[in-house]
Amino acid sequence: MFEIFKTINVDWMGKRKIFITLSIFVLLAGLGSAVGRQFSEGGTDSFNLGVDFRGGTVVTAKFREKPNVEAVRNALNGVGIGESIIQDSTDKTDEVLIKVPNIGRRDDCPDADEAGRCMVKRALDTLGKEAEGAASLADDASAGYKIVGTDSVGPVAGAQLRNQAVIATLLGLAGILFFIAFRYDWTYAAGAVIAVFHDVLVTLAFFSVFQWEVSLTVLAALLTLVGFSVNDSIVIFDRIRENLTLHRGESLYKLTNDSINQTMSRTIVTNGLVFLSVLALVLFGGEVLRGFSLALFVGSITGTYSTIAIASPIAIWWQGRLGEAQIKEVDIPKAEKLASASRRPVSRRPVTR
Repeated sequence: MFEIFKTINVDWMGKRKIFITLSIFVLLAGLGSAVGRQFSEGGTDSFNLGVDFRGGTVVTAKFREKPNVEAVRNALNGVGIGESIIQDSTDKTDEVLIKVPNIGRRDDCPDADEAGRCMVKRALDTLGKEAEGAASLADDASAGYKIVGTDSVGPVAGAQLRNQAVIATLLGLAGILFFIAFRYDWTYAAGAVIAVFHDVLVTLAFFSVFQWEVSLTVLAALLTLVGFSVNDSIVIFDRIRENLTLHRGESLYKLTNDSINQTMSRTIVTNGLVFLSVLALVLFGGEVLRGFSLALFVGSITGTYSTIAIASPIAIWWQGRLGEAQIKEVDIPKAEKLASASRRPVSRRPVTR
């Protein structure tokens, strides 16, 4: 295998307290942001939930001469829609995706199910005339836009999607726990699952602090992150298992450090390529992939970090605790046997000459 660094000798386990303190600080910052927004004046949501989870309407509009995003947002603000998300279409340069929250029944839009589309149409009418029926914009030079698609998600469906997202993540973690426990050991499984849980929470902390939109694509990124983080942990755990066989006289502390150092080149090569790919998505992916790329960007860094700073220390700590418990279980019966043997009467046999 290609190796960038052939001789690495870093005491990663000696810095575990610094790593864990850093993780606790980031998690507390995310928790403070989430709780603070809930109890702040106005009671805003802890996360900026997208239409997928909060419910709302997504309108796809095709323009003859596409206006800029600010012009569309100002038009929506003019009709009373203040929390809108405007995105350019990924494959069509003349289309715009407009996401608006649930609006409810209005006097000028009596149909609650169509209120979102109705209000968006009123806003777009200030920018241009809507094309009649199925006529294309090219056939009508006076037409400024045409609504080519409308998708609505009710609040009940949004809540169901949110609950299913949580269940899917928890089931994924449970599956990983049992697989690693079966393939390796419960101590390794616990370390890997706690590290993955840490990665998800840290990523969500960034989404809460910076109020990035949480949508179904973000959920897909989190599930991708679960697999990415576990794969990195398993590589180190497998090397620890090999070193335990080859160097039986060494301490678990030293073997873990050696295993991390021995796999560092592999970690830098593979995770570095992932990071560069995700960075390209962040810079050039556009608004449609913004949440997905940001989640992977934070998660790729956190996943690499947690393998060294969270998974390995927890695994060796747990194994050390279990090892002490096993020693005590062995020593107690021995002590009892010795004590009982000392209380037995000594039988003196006659000495035969």
